[in-house]
Amino acid sequence: MEILQQLFFYVVALVAVISGLLVVTCRNPVNSAISLVMTFFCLAMFYVTLHAPFMAAIQIMVYAGAIMVLIVFVIMLLNLGSAVAVRYRHAVTGAVVASGLMLFQVLIMLKKGSVSVVRGPIDAAHVEAVGHTELIGQSLFTDFLLPFEIASILLLVAIVGAVVLAKREV
Repeated sequence: MEILQQLFFYVVALVAVISGLLVVTCRNPVNSAISLVMTFFCLAMFYVTLHAPFMAAIQIMVYAGAIMVLIVFVIMLLNLGSAVAVRYRHAVTGAVVASGLMLFQVLIMLKKGSVSVVRGPIDAAHVEAVGHTELIGQSLFTDFLLPFEIASILLLVAIVGAVVLAKREV
């Protein structure tokens, strides 16, 4: 059973890495957005393997659904098809350098780091008794209410900015 779980993890990780590379290397912004959706689905599968079904559902509904609709809406409004071809080489070079640095940092952290132990009042028994959704909602609307509201305001500003940029051309 454990061998099948490891095989599943490696297959999903391979698909996530390939779709992440396609996000960066696709010349067409719509194809890049579709690859990003595939990456989001792979992340949702990772949440399922970590026994967090609520987070997997939120990953699919919020990111693969709502956020990607917003991104595709902005791509269509700004008509990025012609502007992308000019800056393609610089973007790929920058992405390769950034991902190489990030890979180097992750390898150092894996080699020199250690696994942290969960500390606090919430353990596996408490999560099973209360439930994932209730604990996440309780934490989100008490401890993290301000960052939650700031994120919603930032999304609203991004939508308004896209509409304003699109209106200038019309």
